Amino acid sequence: MVLSRGWAVFLVGVGVWTWVIWPRFAVAIWQDPRSWASGTVGDGAATSFLWVHALLIGASLVIGTTVGVLGIRAWFAARRRPGRTGA
Repeated sequence: MVLSRGWAVFLVGVGVWTWVIWPRFAVAIWQDPRSWASGTVGDGAATSFLWVHALLIGASLVIGTTVGVLGIRAWFAARRRPGRTGA
């Protein structure tokens, strides 16, 4: 299947959006007192709150990266297609 350029741009946009949003969320989770057993940021053992969110953030970044790469590949595939309409 070859995607249109419009869908390729959308997928790249989703990948970029993922990398804009999730790292900031990671900082917010790190600074949340619920992430630490002592209630003080960076002090004591990490709680399940931190680990669950770290897993969520990691998985989201992997998925976003994959979607972005697929968008880039779709863009180049659309460029190579003979008789393309440019849509």
